[in-house]
Amino acid sequence: MLDLDLWFFAIAGPAVLFAGISKGGFGSGAAFASASVLALVVDPGLALGVMLPLLMLIDLASLKPYWGRWHLRETLLLIAGGLPGVALGAALYCVASPDFLRLMIGAVSVGFVIWQISLKRGWLTIGSRPMSDSAGVFAGVVAGFTSFVSHAGGPPAAVYLLSRKLSKTGYQATSVLTFWAINIAKFIPYAFLGMFTLETAKANLVLAPFALAGTWLGVRAHHAVPERIFFALTYVFLTITGLKLIWDGLT
Repeated sequence: MLDLDLWFFAIAGPAVLFAGISKGGFGSGAAFASASVLALVVDPGLALGVMLPLLMLIDLASLKPYWGRWHLRETLLLIAGGLPGVALGAALYCVASPDFLRLMIGAVSVGFVIWQISLKRGWLTIGSRPMSDSAGVFAGVVAGFTSFVSHAGGPPAAVYLLSRKLSKTGYQATSVLTFWAINIAKFIPYAFLGMFTLETAKANLVLAPFALAGTWLGVRAHHAVPERIFFALTYVFLTITGLKLIWDGLT
């Protein structure tokens, strides 16, 4: 049962606003945290059900500002892996261990940031080439799977996209288009699993303005923030995301 009281909206409103800012301006690396915040006040399954239509709304609102700016090859590789990843998530949703998954993705996310810093500092001189196409498909599978079970598909996609040395707008547009497709693919399995109710629909209607406002702020911030700072913030978000996943997996 979803209790749509003042406490729920006091928590959910800022969480959805943050998701809009993150997805609208800085990729999807940290947007999953909104579902985790909602899980503090409602059942985790309902939290996922509340967030998915809002994430889809954010995706739709983000398409126009970045239209045609994406890198189609990277997008198609991630989607090619993401769709079977969603199917795998649907098949294993009731038996998979979310804590192990959080630990694995969190470790990869934080490890990637450490690896990138080491390359920039000159501590490492190997492994600096862009990841291969097969790595992109694999990242898509992991992104689709983790997106299905916890809306945490951003980190594995970010690891791949950041390795491809895209411009900040190319990175953002590719992320937007990729998760627009993945989130659409998640909708029907979510419905069959009973994650959508009349209460979640009511919550979506009330929270939609927060999603749109966050998207608008995110797009504005994306164009206002210099490229170097953009990627620095992306690495920060990826680190925070990874540490949060590790913490959740351990606790």
